[in-house]
Amino acid sequence: MELEGPGIVVDRAMHGEGDLVVALLTPEGLRRGLAKGGASRRQEAVWQVGNILSARWTARLPEQLGAYSAELVHPAAALAMQAPDSLAVLRAACQLAAQALPEREAAPETFQGLLRLLAGIDIQEFALAALCRWELVLLRELGFGLDFSSSSGGNDRLAYVSPRTGRAVTLSQAGDWVDRLLPLPEFLLGEEEANLGDCVAALRLTGHFLARDVFGARHRPLPPARQALYEQLSQRLEEKGSGDAG
Repeated sequence: MELEGPGIVVDRAMHGEGDLVVALLTPEGLRRGLAKGGASRRQEAVWQVGNILSARWTARLPEQLGAYSAELVHPAAALAMQAPDSLAVLRAACQLAAQALPEREAAPETFQGLLRLLAGIDIQEFALAALCRWELVLLRELGFGLDFSSSSGGNDRLAYVSPRTGRAVTLSQAGDWVDRLLPLPEFLLGEEEANLGDCVAALRLTGHFLARDVFGARHRPLPPARQALYEQLSQRLEEKGSGDAG
């Protein structure tokens, strides 16, 4: 059996002295395979987490681990190394994909969204906002999509999301329940630009549902890189607020 096409390295682990077991996200889903010699000096740069590859997977039987060979298409890992924020976004996204998606089940929108994110990983402002939007796509393809459709029109805009149902509510609908709702940043509803506060709010929103519905159902926490990114950005926002107040 043979499969060939684009793939994104979302996880890797040593196997023996010089080989790697690599997880690639492809249009057909998450698939693991053995990259023979993948840890060698010649191949190491290809199999870095976050890289976009042109890959070939072969196996005698479909249920086998199989073997990977690949060529590097876009060195997202190397580009992200130039900026700590970009690297943190890359690690968070790839860990989410590797740990949230079931193996060998197609998730085409999740794949395309991660492809776009990693293609612009060296543009820090783009990458962080793209991660927030991509997490909504991931939730939707896993069957836990949030509902941003309700609106009463006019100036009564969507402003919050119910942490219980995942449905958006307007300013007037929030009423006395506002302290129990999750803020909904406007950039998640359109093409508006996002500042740091917007992104922290968006990560809090998606993180709640990822933690409860995706990982909580498996009795697992959010991936460490995703949790670390949120905490790092939250601290920066708090420090920024303190500085502005002073």
